[in-house]
Amino acid sequence: MTLILFNKPFGVVSQFSPHPERASLGDFLSIPNIYPAGRLDADSEGLMLLTDDGKLQHQISHPAYEKSKTYLVQVEGLAQPALLARLRAPMQLNDFTTLGCHAVRIEPPQWLWQREPPVRERSNVPTDWLAITLTEGKNRQVRKMTAAVGLPTLRLVRQSIGPLSLATHPLLPGEWCVIDPAEWLRD
Repeated sequence: MTLILFNKPFGVVSQFSPHPERASLGDFLSIPNIYPAGRLDADSEGLMLLTDDGKLQHQISHPAYEKSKTYLVQVEGLAQPALLARLRAPMQLNDFTTLGCHAVRIEPPQWLWQREPPVRERSNVPTDWLAITLTEGKNRQVRKMTAAVGLPTLRLVRQSIGPLSLATHPLLPGEWCVIDPAEWLRD
């Protein structure tokens, strides 16, 4: 059983097959028979887990296991307490209702790498950083949630999945490492 942590760069698609316009996982990893356990959209960055074990892939990615995923989110606007309260509560989005989540304002992460290309800056519009922790993961959910409360996402970085984190396994974008699957199972 193999478990790989990968720091997905901005603009990379979460698939191994070649993409006509973007880099894919196959441009960074050439290990046979591994598959992503969950996805990140091309506009998001950060931690992905990959494995060659179907049972482990299911435990990582299926919402029934309620593994938390923490995202660092730079938003346009200021995250006032009322907006944070709305983010924490279940929210009706177009095609689903979210579960409640943990959402707090944080200081800009000093350890975070510079994104290429850089996030656009507008001198007359302030930005804030949030840490949002979900136990589900619908398509573009965090982006839809922040937009629904009037705080559009400028940058989204998945920091952790369950017990595994870029804080304890520091990897730059495009880097990966093989870890002991027991690290996943300890949670």
